[in-house]
Amino acid sequence: MAMKILKFIDLLEGHICKVLLCFFVVLLFVQVLFRVVILESLSWSEELSRFAFVWFAFMGASYAARLGAHNRVTIQFKFVPELAKNIIMLLADGIWILFNVVMIRESFKVIADMIEFPFNSPALDLPMHYIYMIFPIAFGLLTVRIIQVNILKYVYGIELSDVDDVASDLDELEREMQEKNWKET
Repeated sequence: MAMKILKFIDLLEGHICKVLLCFFVVLLFVQVLFRVVILESLSWSEELSRFAFVWFAFMGASYAARLGAHNRVTIQFKFVPELAKNIIMLLADGIWILFNVVMIRESFKVIADMIEFPFNSPALDLPMHYIYMIFPIAFGLLTVRIIQVNILKYVYGIELSDVDDVASDLDELEREMQEKNWKET
């Protein structure tokens, strides 16, 4: 059941990122056309594309965490044993998770304040607390992804190798678990 949920989240994150990217690029293109061809400006399009870009960036950060594609400085690990490397990486991921938890807590405080003292976007007149919901969503997903990648790596021994083939990691884990269960029965 957990595998199906994780596969669904993988697909959902990927599709959301693709849709948001296409949406804000098309919106900006339309805005440029309006300015150049019609000599008019769409006041709402810049704001909406900015919101779509912010949501895309934060959803993309979660997706990148699942792929193990975030940049890390790793040159220092050439000089330490594998066990020390793993401990340091787990410690760093623990600090990252702690940061995410703080960000989730603080973003909920900001959203609660925005609900109590409403603030709307200038052009679209959207309540900004809806836009700010990306923060707890993204940092929550980031936390799940960091834990997921560490479980895949340190519990199941699956090293993320191809960042373009996310489903294969979970498929490989599912096959290994089925083989293990088959051998035990």
